[in-house]
Amino acid sequence: MSITVVIQQMVIIFILIAVGMFLYRKEMLSETTTRQMSGLIVNLTNPALLISSALQEGPRMSLQDLGTALVVDLVIYAVLILAGFLIPRILRVPDKYHYAYQMLTIFGNVGFIGIPLASAVLGTECLIFVSIYNLLYVLLIYTFGISLLQRAAAKQADSGASPQDSAGAQTDALSWKKMINAGTISAAVAIILYLGDIPAPAILSSTLDYIGQTTTLLSMLVLGVSVAQMALRDIFCHPKLYWFVLLRQILLPVVCVLLLRPFLHNELLLHTTALMLAVPAGNMPLMLSKQLQIDTDTISQGIILTTLLGLVTIPVVSMIL
Repeated sequence: MSITVVIQQMVIIFILIAVGMFLYRKEMLSETTTRQMSGLIVNLTNPALLISSALQEGPRMSLQDLGTALVVDLVIYAVLILAGFLIPRILRVPDKYHYAYQMLTIFGNVGFIGIPLASAVLGTECLIFVSIYNLLYVLLIYTFGISLLQRAAAKQADSGASPQDSAGAQTDALSWKKMINAGTISAAVAIILYLGDIPAPAILSSTLDYIGQTTTLLSMLVLGVSVAQMALRDIFCHPKLYWFVLLRQILLPVVCVLLLRPFLHNELLLHTTALMLAVPAGNMPLMLSKQLQIDTDTISQGIILTTLLGLVTIPVVSMIL
């Protein structure tokens, strides 16, 4: 992985984020618009990018490589769950915010940032590995992630929030139907098409390519609006979050990659895993926390800070490769 390419892509990403901030401040983008754009990314452009990557011509990964990727991703998520338990205790975070740091630790932005970044830096051939990673991500966040947030919601209900409201939100969030969505379906379809080496009409694959290519722009515009909506003091004035960035966004990916390197001989899989570990905190914990009516300030601040500092942290992680 070329460090120059990584830095170039991160600079491009932050220019696009700045464009989103500018458009929001000039009232050319609104909260309603970005909500609709988020829906397009989640339900259309990201799925199109994943599926189109499976239809690309070129060398194919073996079934053994895909099985190795699955095992590696399961191990990585086990490590992230353990790290999510340890990091807030190492940083002496108050108990009531442990859930926020755990969600920030475990669930990175493997969709909005991970997919377009991996595609740009490593090429579309890596997206079959990203599909496996995303599939596990969705399964985990709607099981372990929901359970974690439910416990936090119950604690906040005991401290004065409306138990009835919390219970209703929990029941809705627990719906297993949420695990069947555009993300899981597109990841599964991409894996099936890839394994079966199933051809598609040129007009269909080209259409998917055009749709998928809009993912990076739309994603960064949405993130730019999120940054523009927060006061700088709310983003940069929390020392524990800086220590969190050091531990989660630099130390943890570096250690994991160094431990994997002697056992993992597929360089593309190793590089893809490194990028998935290095991406900033994801947006899904924020959306689920809002749905469960629990405090979201720490999660919002963590998402924005890890995204902004990603200009530094992702190239640093890439340098060890």
